[in-house]
Amino acid sequence: MVESRNGLWRRTSAMLAVAAGLLTIPDAAPATNQSQQRQQGRNANQAAKHEARTSKVDCRAANQKSNSQCRQDKRDTKQEGRQQKRDIKY
Repeated sequence: MVESRNGLWRRTSAMLAVAAGLLTIPDAAPATNQSQQRQQGRNANQAAKHEARTSKVDCRAANQKSNSQCRQDKRDTKQEGRQQKRDIKY
């Protein structure tokens, strides 16, 4: 009789553990979606930074504009990347 109670407790606790595990699965989907958006935002931001760096180097090498104008172009490019990141995230 004692063994049957232990077996019942084991089965009940196992079923409760499975049920608890199933209840937590739906919460993972929004977190995964949010992390994907965050990663896409980071990628857009990093791409904008790289593009800004490259364009500034090219601008100075070609000697097309003054250094301050090249700096402003770089700032504008980075700001556009930040805006893209916001568009992705929100």
